[in-house]
Amino acid sequence: MNHKGLIVYKSRTGFTRKYAELAGKETGSRVVDYKRASPELMSEYDTVVFGSRAHAGRIDGYQKAKEMFQKSGAKQFAVFVTGATPNTEKQVIQDFWKQNLTSGELQKIPHFYMQSGLRYEDMSFTDKLMMRGLRTMLKRKKDKSDEEKRMERMIAGSYDISSEEYAKPLISFLKG
Repeated sequence: MNHKGLIVYKSRTGFTRKYAELAGKETGSRVVDYKRASPELMSEYDTVVFGSRAHAGRIDGYQKAKEMFQKSGAKQFAVFVTGATPNTEKQVIQDFWKQNLTSGELQKIPHFYMQSGLRYEDMSFTDKLMMRGLRTMLKRKKDKSDEEKRMERMIAGSYDISSEEYAKPLISFLKG
């Protein structure tokens, strides 16, 4: 067993890959694309970290990554998620975790959120369409709440609010 970690990432627009590579570089952990991960590969490591994006309120690929981990001999599983929501939105992030992890998983699985941004140019056609629909809906709505106004501004175009700073809790975890 390798005492350094394995970081498996699933990245659509590059933010998750960026954070995974940073954490790997800082900790000496191996970094592998989700498409190349397997229970056998995970079995070579004590700790497996799965990183992905928040997509439509879910952790993209989480169930499959968790199943691979459960089939492996690795001892610890952790998760990090990237998203367009700023880290300052503590309640939104807490609600996201409650929606995606069971109460037992919330206590047992270390989990980290890292703000990243939006890259329309790297999104799939379906994701672009979904975002366009949301923008249109928000634009047409009368009497918007402050949250809806903020959301409308946030999704108006591509932006990058990622920072190495947001990877520090994951890096500290991996350094043990």
